[in-house]
Amino acid sequence: MIEPARSDDALLAEIRAAPNSQNELKLWWLGQSGFLVRYHGEFVLLDPYLSESLTRKYADTDKPHVRMTRRVIAPERLTQISAVTSSHLHTDHCDADTLRPLMKSNPALKIIVAEANRGATAERLAIDANTLIGLDDGLSAVVGPFEFHGVAAAHNELARDEHGHHSYLGFLVHCGEFTIYHSGDTLRYAGMVEKLRERAIDVALLPINGDRPERRVAGNLDGAEAAELAHDIGARWVIPCHYEMFEFNTADPQTLFVPTCRRLGQACAILKVGESWMPPP
Repeated sequence: MIEPARSDDALLAEIRAAPNSQNELKLWWLGQSGFLVRYHGEFVLLDPYLSESLTRKYADTDKPHVRMTRRVIAPERLTQISAVTSSHLHTDHCDADTLRPLMKSNPALKIIVAEANRGATAERLAIDANTLIGLDDGLSAVVGPFEFHGVAAAHNELARDEHGHHSYLGFLVHCGEFTIYHSGDTLRYAGMVEKLRERAIDVALLPINGDRPERRVAGNLDGAEAAELAHDIGARWVIPCHYEMFEFNTADPQTLFVPTCRRLGQACAILKVGESWMPPP
């Protein structure tokens, strides 16, 4: 099993260390599509999956979710979290075994979801749907120093509910002078690049596990497609994710992602789970 770069006490020590500047942006990859972001002394979590729920659920099936990387931290140990996102209802992005402990440890936590999924998320978490912040493509919400904008995602399609709300979202997160794009699970779709290019994105967090029907799960960008999307939207940096969690649904960033970034001149950073990153000057 892959060991995180930092985990548990060592990870918490780094997270809680005083930043060099009040306006410093720092993020940590927590595995799969989960990231912790610190800015202005406050924290947000993007699509965390910090449990063994999927491994347990599929243990005795023909699609076992065998974990590749050891869990980086128990969710209840992450405190002082202002907000957490859930881009869609798939369990690795909306996990009750992650979100409920986070809610208990962070009583003021704001949970940001796709409006289409507000009711289903509330039912999964056994909470009042009115306590959730529902976003859709083009809608925004502010929590502390963070401003969240919904961006439609195609996983595999631009699915909508009966009210026209998108079932799959990504999020633009504005932190002062910085802009993060967390795509959620997505493929590229018409109009996506034009929508994002104007946002002056500092770092794009993009899946690279690809779209392979034989896996019997909805697909994502592969490594080459993620590098090309980052380049086309003008992201200063791109960090790959959604790999090295489950054996049946992973990818090697060195195979397609890194060579394509080099060919395009796209700056990238490959993180280990539990490793931190800061935008260079």
